[in-house]
Amino acid sequence: MAASGEKPYRVYRGGRTKGKVPVGTRGREAGTKGRTTYRAGGGRGGGDGSDRQVARRPRRGWTWKRWTWVTLVGLLVLLAVWSVAGYFSVRSGVKDANARLAVGTDSALAHQNSLLLSSGTNILLLGTDHSTNGQAGRSSDQHADSMMLMRTDPSRHRLVYLSIPRDLRADIPGYGTQKVNAAMQLGGPKLAIRTADALFGPDLPVNHVVVVDMAAFMQLIDAVGGIDIDVPQNILSNRFDCPYASSTRCSQWEGWRFQKGVQHMDGHRALIYSRIRENRLNPADTDISRGQRQQDVMQAALRKLASPSTFFRLPFSGGDLMKPLATDMSTWQFLQLGWVKFRAGSTLRCRLGGRDLGDGFITGDQENIAVVQMVLGRSAPQPPPPGSGLYGAGCTTVG
Repeated sequence: MAASGEKPYRVYRGGRTKGKVPVGTRGREAGTKGRTTYRAGGGRGGGDGSDRQVARRPRRGWTWKRWTWVTLVGLLVLLAVWSVAGYFSVRSGVKDANARLAVGTDSALAHQNSLLLSSGTNILLLGTDHSTNGQAGRSSDQHADSMMLMRTDPSRHRLVYLSIPRDLRADIPGYGTQKVNAAMQLGGPKLAIRTADALFGPDLPVNHVVVVDMAAFMQLIDAVGGIDIDVPQNILSNRFDCPYASSTRCSQWEGWRFQKGVQHMDGHRALIYSRIRENRLNPADTDISRGQRQQDVMQAALRKLASPSTFFRLPFSGGDLMKPLATDMSTWQFLQLGWVKFRAGSTLRCRLGGRDLGDGFITGDQENIAVVQMVLGRSAPQPPPPGSGLYGAGCTTVG
């Protein structure tokens, strides 16, 4: 028992020095390597906390992962802005190209309700030659200097080019039998479309038309930096479009020469190459061969137009690229065509033909019907049959 007056427990009186509680530094020093330490003053009166060390975590710099993500996001934003600027530039050019197409041409076209991305589409390409093309001595009429059908085939991932010889006999609506290239002169692109429809048959209707001014096409090729063409043989052309001003010099000039192999051509030389109708080094060279050269030029130009270098120039030159063209196609359809061209893994090169009966015409035969079936993908591509002569019809696969 506790003595009288004593409490049965002990009373402890505690307290602390005013100011912040002092913290030991020995344990902290081992765990704060790489940190910046600061000395902080104590409480009032300078208690034991006056020498306390305070550790602060340093700011971390940007890692390479963060820099990579920021760079990628920046590039995507720049690409999106560049694409939008290019689209508006091309749209302006396409609007002008639509306005250049002759009034009423749309009525001759077989319109589609589906996309180029998913359905086969037939585009008639007409190259025109006239007095404003800058080539002295050429006719002032507007015959189609070249006629070609381009068919997209998304299901097979291929493009098909069908050349039409200029001298092919054709029934021109309202004018009877003529050379097929006369349709352009007689009734413009509308009559050329109707003539092509009659020539191809109901299974291969023309859905779109693109009229190419050949002189302006030279400028387009120059604008994209020229094109590369694999010339299959040495060529010495007949004399046309002499490059010299003197008649004496032109009389001594032999003609245009092209060496076999890959050649880089500017617009003027590419145009000359596509116009050659006679190779004096090869008597077997015909107007059919000329059509093949035109296909080479057209395909090389399309490859260059779909190249990354052209894409990066679109905001500045998108409208200029459309100057040689007159067409019914919209900007969206051109973009779809570019994607189909990008996706195409192979190219089918076809040509209509016939026989030369000595009357100045190429008269077609049953082989042309077979070629149309090849273009539609209903039969396997076959080259011109043996014995079909210089103007045989057929198809070959490239790539």
